[in-house]
Amino acid sequence: MTSSNAVISRASARKLVVATVAGAVLLALSTLFAPDRVWANLLVGSYYLITLGLGGVLFIALTNVCGGGWQAAFRRVPEAMTGVLPVAGVILLATLAMRLGEYGWHHHGEGDVGTFWFKELWLDPKFLAVRAVAYVLLWIAFARALVGRSHRQDTLPPTSNARIHAGMSSVFLAVFAITISLAGADWIMALEPMWFSTMWGVYQFSGLIQATLAVMIVACVLLRRQGALEGVFTDEHLHDLGKLLLGFSCFWMYIWFSQYMLIWYANLPEETSYFISRTHTAWAPVVVGSIVLNWIVPFFVLLPRPCKRSESIMLKVAAVVLVGRWVDLSVMVFPPVVGDLPVFGIPELASIVSMSGLFGLLFAQTFSSAAPVPRNEPFLEESLHYHA
Repeated sequence: MTSSNAVISRASARKLVVATVAGAVLLALSTLFAPDRVWANLLVGSYYLITLGLGGVLFIALTNVCGGGWQAAFRRVPEAMTGVLPVAGVILLATLAMRLGEYGWHHHGEGDVGTFWFKELWLDPKFLAVRAVAYVLLWIAFARALVGRSHRQDTLPPTSNARIHAGMSSVFLAVFAITISLAGADWIMALEPMWFSTMWGVYQFSGLIQATLAVMIVACVLLRRQGALEGVFTDEHLHDLGKLLLGFSCFWMYIWFSQYMLIWYANLPEETSYFISRTHTAWAPVVVGSIVLNWIVPFFVLLPRPCKRSESIMLKVAAVVLVGRWVDLSVMVFPPVVGDLPVFGIPELASIVSMSGLFGLLFAQTFSSAAPVPRNEPFLEESLHYHA
């Protein structure tokens, strides 16, 4: 944050450092009286961060493959989001290592052990650890390759590596589709090993892309106000990001309802257990709150065109969606770890503060490492004069 391209002041950077360290210390002290809650918060927080970084890579790859030029002017924002991947990956792997043995298959239920041979193999702690490391390393490698080529484009002739961008992005999209589905099953669904859902992978994707768009909106608006993207990020760009956020909020709700409806209709005990523990206990209001935050608020607020072009409204809606993402992940993780009673106190607040501060620091550091606007970008003029 000391370079000439720094996007936050030294005072702001110090505040983020203090928030990160203070939150981490409080979280560590909380292990003395609530170790289960601390571990659940670490899993939620680190998974939240790593999916935001992964979402940045996804946005870059999708626009590269589609040849979309509208986002070229603010492409450094999703690129900066990828800077969180290495640190978030380490935190997530350390969190999994703390209770790796509990992910193992322990012959749950009364069925013949032989009928669970695949789960025994798949949830073997060593195999699970190897897969987790492989997922994180693959994501980091693709992020660095795509972002690195984009940064090198600043010194190369326009279009010199456009095909390489598209080709590598296509490979990443295939890898992403597989790994995000498996990671969601390994790290979250396996907390309740007798339960399963064939829609879990796409559900993880829906939450990931929705939160990614919300972070991009917040970052782009704040960077425009700060001056780094002034005259670059326009109301046309904001409008399109608002349309995407509205669309993916509806997509999240569609996947949530589809999963719930199919499980409710089939009424199979091994499938209904997930929703029974969340809709027939004190978690029910939290589930409703998740729907309100992730779909109802963005849907009704963002329907009018002027709202999608208003900085203040878009910032508020994006903040609501980011809170909703945390609530959604908590609904996935906390019931099997903490129990049927929702809790919110020092461990939860400490986790939110520390993870938010860490993301802010890593984002600012990565964004400041390159020119705020890509140079020699073939779509830059199109993006600067873009009209939705």
